[in-house]
Amino acid sequence: MGDARTTATITPVKARNAMGRACDLARRATGRVAPNPMVGCVIMRPPGEIVGEGWHDGPGRDHAEVMALKEAGDAARGATAFVTLEPCNHTGRTGPCADALIEAGIGEVVFAVADPNPIAAGGAERLRAAGVPVRAGLCEDEARDLNRAWLHAQKYKRPYVVGKTAMSLDGRIATAAGESQWITAPESRKAGHLLRRNADAIIVGANTVITDDPALTARIDGETSYPARVVLDSTARTPPGAKAYERNGAGNQALLATTPAAPARRLAAFREMGVEPLVLPADHDGRPDLNALLSALFERDIHSAMIEGGGELLGAFFDAGLIDELHLFIAPIVIGGGKPAFGGDGVRALADASRFHFRRAEIDGPDQHWIGQRKEAA
Repeated sequence: MGDARTTATITPVKARNAMGRACDLARRATGRVAPNPMVGCVIMRPPGEIVGEGWHDGPGRDHAEVMALKEAGDAARGATAFVTLEPCNHTGRTGPCADALIEAGIGEVVFAVADPNPIAAGGAERLRAAGVPVRAGLCEDEARDLNRAWLHAQKYKRPYVVGKTAMSLDGRIATAAGESQWITAPESRKAGHLLRRNADAIIVGANTVITDDPALTARIDGETSYPARVVLDSTARTPPGAKAYERNGAGNQALLATTPAAPARRLAAFREMGVEPLVLPADHDGRPDLNALLSALFERDIHSAMIEGGGELLGAFFDAGLIDELHLFIAPIVIGGGKPAFGGDGVRALADASRFHFRRAEIDGPDQHWIGQRKEAA
């Protein structure tokens, strides 16, 4: 049901504002909640007084509803809880949020998106059975966009894949001599680090590791975040001492996605460095099968993955139809020759080139930032 069905005592405008505020609260934990969804909660008393706010800040921490209830205290009794996701109905590291709302005497619950996870779903039924009115669908589009990666992973059992590249106007990511730092301006690089922070994992190819030796961390305003690192390397030829394989500040183990062609002695060297080899079936080109890779990442609670480079890897994901979102940072320069942003076979028919909805995002500096969302996922 849509936005018109809110509460009888809180106006539709104030109800939408409350849910919008809950979405803003949820975003505070961007990059910290995996494998959980981002959730925000606002508790409001009529005619529009906010008495409690909360958000889920990571696994093992209070859920959004519990944080908001603690802030509201006795004022929660008879109030309305606005939650971006259906309150959970299971006991994990924390108790069921549906029960917490019932025990606090909440008068009504309004949520934006139903929980698709069968383990946690059922909160709405539990609340209704206890006599608490429940309404669904308020600001649903905004809340779905907030958790688009998590919702996608729940539905398709594979991570939401984001492709990112920084290129020249003629689509080059490096000169013929291999020089690539830096094609885009500092403002674009900062936006790229924000994308890294939002991802559960960063995927790169062997050539990127050998050529650039990236650390694959997200560095923003003096703070460093540590997504999981995944290197696609068919024969385990990358050096085990590369920065991508180092144990990082979060203690995350790096993953080497390889094939049976990788020598056993090389895999042993990676294990000694604390790197987990994922020996995957090879595709027709002898590279790790991408569908098998994404299944393995999902099994490890990775719900969003960002392709950081290079052009051949990005092209392989594109050819396989496995990119859900694209971020193209385009600098106002022309390189000529050099290395293309997308390798692989590409499309044969122009009709197949329109698989994304594109929009131009605002960004400081001289570059353009285009965001494309796959039409099936939009």
